[in-house]
Amino acid sequence: MAFLIDELKREHFTLVSILNKVTEFGTNSKERFDTLFSAKTGLLEHVKKEDAELYPVLRKAAEKDEELKMMLDMFANDMNTVSKAAFGFFDKYSHGNSGSELDFAVDFGRLWGLLELRIRKEENILYPEFEKIKLF
Repeated sequence: MAFLIDELKREHFTLVSILNKVTEFGTNSKERFDTLFSAKTGLLEHVKKEDAELYPVLRKAAEKDEELKMMLDMFANDMNTVSKAAFGFFDKYSHGNSGSELDFAVDFGRLWGLLELRIRKEENILYPEFEKIKLF
C-alpha cells in the first residue's frame, strides 16, 4: 500500500506544479483557463482516489480507534472547507471571465494557502496513519 501513498504524493506534486503555472499567464488568457481546468480535473481525480482507496481503510480502522475516528472527523470538516473554496474558485475563474487581476490574486492566494496546508496535513498526519494501519 506504500504504492498508494507514493502515488498520492506524486499527485500533490503535480497539482502544485500546475497551480504554480496559473500565475504565469495573463488575465483571461486561454492558457490560464486551460491550466485551471487541468488543475480542477487533477484535484477531482485525486479526491476520488482518496475516497475510493485511502478513506475506506482508515474508516474501517477507526471503528476500533476513537482517536483515529476523531482525526478523520477533523479531516472531513477540513476537506469541506477546502472543497468549497477550491470549487468556488474554479467556478469563478475557469469559464472565461476572471475579473480583475487583483481579485484573482487574492482568491488564488486564499486557495493556495488552503491547499498547501491540506497537503501538508495529509502527508504528515493522514498518510502515516494509513501506512501504520497497512503494516498490521
